[in-house]
Amino acid sequence: MTTDGRAIGPRRRWRRAVRTLLIVALLAIYPVRRAVEYAAEPAAPKDCPPVEPEGAPPAAAGAALPDAGPLRWSQRGGTINDASCLNRTPIRGVVEVRQADDVRNALAFARQHGLRVSIAGVRHSMGGQAFAKNALVLDMRGFNRITLDGQAAVVRVESGATWHDIQKAIHPKWAVKSMQSTDIFTVGGSISVNAHGMDHRSGSVGRTVRSMRVMLPDGTVRNISRSEDPRLFNLVVGGYGLFGVILDVELEIVPNAIYESAREVIDYQQFVPMLASRIVPDPRVGLMYAHLSTAPPSLLRETIVYTYDEVPGTATVVPPLAEVGQVKLRRLVFNLSKHGSLAMRLKWFAEKRIEPMLESCTVSRNQALGEGEACLVSRNDPMHDSVPYLRNNLSNETDILHEYFIPRDQLVPFVDGLREIARSAPVTLLNASVRVVHREDNFLTYAPADDMLAVVLYINQSTDRTGRGQMDAFTKQVIDLCLRARGRFFLPYQVAYTREQLEQSYPQMRQFLAARAEFDPDRVLTSTFVEKIEALLGQ
Repeated sequence: MTTDGRAIGPRRRWRRAVRTLLIVALLAIYPVRRAVEYAAEPAAPKDCPPVEPEGAPPAAAGAALPDAGPLRWSQRGGTINDASCLNRTPIRGVVEVRQADDVRNALAFARQHGLRVSIAGVRHSMGGQAFAKNALVLDMRGFNRITLDGQAAVVRVESGATWHDIQKAIHPKWAVKSMQSTDIFTVGGSISVNAHGMDHRSGSVGRTVRSMRVMLPDGTVRNISRSEDPRLFNLVVGGYGLFGVILDVELEIVPNAIYESAREVIDYQQFVPMLASRIVPDPRVGLMYAHLSTAPPSLLRETIVYTYDEVPGTATVVPPLAEVGQVKLRRLVFNLSKHGSLAMRLKWFAEKRIEPMLESCTVSRNQALGEGEACLVSRNDPMHDSVPYLRNNLSNETDILHEYFIPRDQLVPFVDGLREIARSAPVTLLNASVRVVHREDNFLTYAPADDMLAVVLYINQSTDRTGRGQMDAFTKQVIDLCLRARGRFFLPYQVAYTREQLEQSYPQMRQFLAARAEFDPDRVLTSTFVEKIEALLGQ
């Protein structure tokens, strides 16, 4: 019985039994004290101190402005960091944005005081894209109003709205057409990196933008789209906030279809043939992604392919979106997997063998949907995940992302080379996934041709000088491998590449910087990322 007297069904008893067995297995391997530490809720966002050059004094925090002006300041002076925790940077302050005039006033204040401005959302780009040394930072997260137009199948959102906010606003009738695989990011940030996710048909977020309003550094506002001011549109999409501040966006949405979820374990060499012969030709498959094994015996060989097949006319009532459950158990398993082959094997075994048992359908389809369990889900459900289990209290370590875009016919040799690098490098590969991307027309396109795949890596590293050096070396090795495969690497992550690697992957980068100078001749909008790129290219 539950605490309120309701009977517990056999499926829920089975779920509890399996969960208990998994916890017992983990505690048999690791001391209770360590398990409690690894499962604990984070006390605060992770913030690693910078690694200073040998003999250098610690970097000072940014000084507050003596005349703060008529702005809404959430922080005066001090430092800021991103989700990697590796980029603590002194700034002049953080301005909260609630309306378009807040942006205009901040830009005017910056020009008046000779300041530079950076644009920030949830700061999950990991190479200093959301701030710069001694910059004024615009915090866009409070600029988040959402308006649904079901008749036109669009939603108008301010750029600080997160995908989580949007899903809650348009559910249950409507769903996002394209977004990232988790819902924590802001729309403005997703457009600025031209993010993509599980929908192998729609492609990137940029492809679903009908129009935008963008405020240029001089305070003027432009309406842009593929037909109206297309050049600026293609610079802003994937432009890393260097051409203007995105104010609001009109996004395409789709009906919130009902899917039956499935998973299949295959060899990695079978993935591209499966994609071409079974997934792409089947119009019922609405979402798809794959996970490659990170367990040593099957490293980057065994592959779980997740698919979501539409089941038309299945249910008339769609339940509210539920937040992800079993957070502490998920966090425990994930964090333990950072420490040794046995734990990594257990993590992969749980994903491959235990999760399917917990998710199998044991009731009728309508009842399964009504109870929010079993294998029927709405389109919004798989992406409604704020990944709280990835946040932790662990010190002296952090988890970072890499992403590489590879032609489909090069996936197998790329994965073979990656396996060799990962086995010899002193890094811990936590997750590897594969998604579909399409040819993109934005200026800094990561997919200049059709039939490309995104290989996304989640990697644990130490935050000391040794760990950072090892990650830099690993990154350069993988980029070289990517370039040999005629691929490109994704730019929102750490700037750990050479000038030659950057120019080979993005031959249009110098033209991109020249266009930035055209739209922002005084360099009002900036970031650590673009400053490093300019230094790398000698500009």
